[in-house]
Amino acid sequence: MIETLGQQLLEGAVAAGSSDLYVLPKGEGYGVFEHQNSRFQWIQDLSAEKGQQLIAHFKYRANMAITEARRPQLGSMMIAVNQVQIHLRLSTVGNFKQLESMVIRLIYPLATQQSHFLVPGQFEHLQQWCQLRGLVLFAGPTGSGKTSTIYQLAKTLSHSHSVLTIEDPVEIAEQTFLQLQVNQEAQMSYNDLIKVALRHRPDVLILGEIRDVQTAQAAIDAALSGHLVLSTVHALNVHGIVPRLLQLGVDELALHQAVTGVAYQRLIPTITGAMAALLDMKRGPVNEEWREETGMTTEWRCYLGKCVENQQISESIANRFQEG
Repeated sequence: MIETLGQQLLEGAVAAGSSDLYVLPKGEGYGVFEHQNSRFQWIQDLSAEKGQQLIAHFKYRANMAITEARRPQLGSMMIAVNQVQIHLRLSTVGNFKQLESMVIRLIYPLATQQSHFLVPGQFEHLQQWCQLRGLVLFAGPTGSGKTSTIYQLAKTLSHSHSVLTIEDPVEIAEQTFLQLQVNQEAQMSYNDLIKVALRHRPDVLILGEIRDVQTAQAAIDAALSGHLVLSTVHALNVHGIVPRLLQLGVDELALHQAVTGVAYQRLIPTITGAMAALLDMKRGPVNEEWREETGMTTEWRCYLGKCVENQQISESIANRFQEG
């Protein structure tokens, strides 16, 4: 039964902690894959008929148009696994051969997304930054746990502070936050939602990503007006975060006043096989020295060396992550 196969695949993806489940054309049939710990993992192959039936089954459950196999479609649904509600966001599109593909993003509750930190005290250090308000920025590859860390920080504040998030799309579900999602078709852009958000006067504002000058300026303005703003930006290391904002056209004096701290995060494989977060951190304010420094800090390499000494990670892993 295709329903049984669909449920087994979803439950397997949840059990593995995968962020995405893929049903993709592969040769004469289809392949099922998962995104696990930043790796693209093959799960099983299906015949062309079964792959198409599986996609149609998921589309039916998500109230998507089953007969439309070429144009992009979006849908959503909920599943319960071990009494935990998982929100699924589905996306389909046909390739040039008019063969449909599907990606299912699994959005877990925050309680199941707790990051473990390789170096004791790093999360507490971030918490201290959050008491100072201003702009706290994170960088790191996709799947490095940045959003989980940001949400953990905000959750510790949510008992006495209002938290509002703006994301494209929402990656983690947390019922104590007011979560807004970008929807261009409904004229709900980042900038539109930021204006709405500030009228709600949140104590903590989470921006999923700073990707253009308008969002960057809005983040700076919100931080300067007394909000705690937590966000991510694309940069290859901790020293690349501020230059990235300068490239977007943010005023350097405003950065000096607004930035509380920046952090670059990676998930490091440990000796036990688990993944643990490691942060390269730099405290504000921004000054001229930030322009001159590049690459990873000496502290980052010291952390890796100490973790090898403590038998938390292997020497080969430490060498692999020397440059972030």
